[in-house]
Amino acid sequence: MTLEQLRIFTEVAARQHITKAAAHLNMTQSAVSAAITALETRHGVTLFDRVGRSIVLNRTGQLFLKEAQAVLASARAAETALMDLSGLMHGELSLMASQTIGGYWLSPRLAAFRRNYPGIELTIRVGNTAEVSDAVTHGEVELGLIEWPNERRGISARQVALDEMIVVVAPDHPWADGRPLSPTDFPQAQWVLRERGSGTRLAFESLLQKAGLDIDALDVAMVLPENEPLVGIVEAGIGATLMSRSVVAMKLENGLLTEVNIPPLPRPFFLLRHEERYRSKAADAFDAMISG
Repeated sequence: MTLEQLRIFTEVAARQHITKAAAHLNMTQSAVSAAITALETRHGVTLFDRVGRSIVLNRTGQLFLKEAQAVLASARAAETALMDLSGLMHGELSLMASQTIGGYWLSPRLAAFRRNYPGIELTIRVGNTAEVSDAVTHGEVELGLIEWPNERRGISARQVALDEMIVVVAPDHPWADGRPLSPTDFPQAQWVLRERGSGTRLAFESLLQKAGLDIDALDVAMVLPENEPLVGIVEAGIGATLMSRSVVAMKLENGLLTEVNIPPLPRPFFLLRHEERYRSKAADAFDAMISG
């Protein structure tokens, strides 16, 4: 068994598709298939069920995936430790951020880090809060940035910034008239929301909880997994939404959206690090930069 075989296996497992995994790995489909077959044949197991032209990770594959991810994480940590011997002239920093942070807050900070440490290769991923927390937990990335507390065993979370969540509607919405409102008024409107697991959705649910409301009491028109299409739907006149001020700032300035007269909800941004994994100099440098 080789690290390359494990890497191929985890990519195929993530996509449940040989061709898509091969494209991501920049390999031929036959090479990826051969690596999976060799792994299964050598150890006398079947990791995927072949269903028609599709493949599905079976129970054996699911158990092995956790071990494969742990081995790859250890290998990355070992490589990072060697790179650290050359200081910050070379190396890699892997980071994953939730959508609002990755799309707005993070970009200028990555640019500043790149200027200060041009020899460090940056690997950046974007997902929702739950996905970022999972990636740090499993060692897939060294640093995570999320918009809402998500406690995980062995993961430290430190506040690095403070965001502001506001309710916005289209200019012709009844709530655009400026009259004072509160979360107790939420059942009176239609809503467009982010998906479960996102920091924005968690912020919205916290507002409901404080008001003694359940989300089932609301008229939810749509649930979308990304900020931009969600904001576009609200701009088109369907419902209200709770969104980071940084996401909608330009649309507010241009009059395409209107902020509802509801007190903003402060929302902290957190930096996640695994307490037991190797802490690279590159990650320490990025941590220090955003904390300064």
